[in-house]
Amino acid sequence: MENKEYALGTLVIMKKGHPCGNNEWEIIRLGADIKIKCTKCGRVVMLPRVEFNKKLKKIVK
Repeated sequence: MENKEYALGTLVIMKKGHPCGNNEWEIIRLGADIKIKCTKCGRVVMLPRVEFNKKLKKIVK
């Protein structure tokens, strides 16, 4: 993934789906760690930026 430009509120699709059946997430915090929230069930997950970039599939905006 060469274009890794995202900001707060950006919708992203991760490679692996969430157990609730959704794979679309909203970015709610940026920094060394990135906090994302599931758009279906509201679960919040924090990932290191390196791991987030590996698991990122697509930026929806």
